[in-house]
Amino acid sequence: MMLPTHALVGLALAAPLAVYAPELAPAALLGGLLGGIFPDLDLYSGHRKTLHYPTLYPIAAVPAALAAFVWTGPISVAVALFLLGAALHCRMDVYGGGLELRPWEGTSERAVYDHTRKEWLAPRRAVAYDGSPGDLALSAAVGVPLFVVLDGTFAWAVAAALGVAAAYVTLRRRLADLAPRVFRYVPEPFAAYVPERYAVK
Repeated sequence: MMLPTHALVGLALAAPLAVYAPELAPAALLGGLLGGIFPDLDLYSGHRKTLHYPTLYPIAAVPAALAAFVWTGPISVAVALFLLGAALHCRMDVYGGGLELRPWEGTSERAVYDHTRKEWLAPRRAVAYDGSPGDLALSAAVGVPLFVVLDGTFAWAVAAALGVAAAYVTLRRRLADLAPRVFRYVPEPFAAYVPERYAVK
């Protein structure tokens, strides 16, 4: 799924604290947001493998959540929400499309790499692909209530995520056609970081 969806879901994990523990809400929201985003920082270096850990993030999230419950504070809560956001990100990617330039074609059986099993998990395609109309619907379903509940910087972050999501969905298929042409001209020192899928003609 697309990055804005992951960011919004990370925020949604922490949103209840905005109501029930407002003193912890900023740390929790920041942790959830960053956790929702973090795995996709591997986009140009082993995407859905280098920073995606569908088994290890959930395992780490359990003691972190317990620690946040026992030693409640901004740092423990932020760490717990970060790990929960990252864990949910990886699980969501399994329920999306495959790791390919045109995932609507359904030619890839690679969704997320599981380091514990040392194998790729197959895409389940409940949301057809990143940037699909279904992906946008999920972003809207999560983001609109968040925009109502949150305020200040986080409300602006929700609005920005929804705007980026709408633009990305509008351009998604065109970007797939454009990518091979653009990345063909990447200078040699940086060419090693261009994903193989972008070389598809």
